[in-house]
Amino acid sequence: MQHLTNTKPPRRHWTKHLAPLLLAWLLAAAWGSVVQTQFNLQALVGLGVEVPAALRAETTWRDLIGFGPVYAGILAAGWLPALAAAAFLARRWLAWRAPLLVAAAGLGMIAAVRAVDAVAPMPMFIDATRGLPGLLAMAAGAALAGWVYAQLTRAES
Repeated sequence: MQHLTNTKPPRRHWTKHLAPLLLAWLLAAAWGSVVQTQFNLQALVGLGVEVPAALRAETTWRDLIGFGPVYAGILAAGWLPALAAAAFLARRWLAWRAPLLVAAAGLGMIAAVRAVDAVAPMPMFIDATRGLPGLLAMAAGAALAGWVYAQLTRAES
């Protein structure tokens, strides 16, 4: 008599993706905070203000602590729907999983920043995103973090 075994594939547990997602999110938030600080400091330099390296480093650190968590929240609001949509699509097109996650991370960041700008009382909440170079520099960090997440979770997908 043949013994029957369960032939269903094992269920994927979302908790296996949580640590890599948190790591990627923290990377993107730190990147964005540092980029916005450097763009702001460079704007001051353009106005003739001297910004020595020690002040640049101190300001960057203070912004990581003060602005970083705010930006992380904005980033999360954009990432949740964008990465969920990318994960859904990646189940159908597995070969496109990493590019979908990279694009979703970058575009989710842009969408979140633009949404905040639409409701913030000031013209631009994050001044670095006023111009295309700053927006793309911040989006590059989010996209890089999306790639990190894709790489860390590729075996579990």
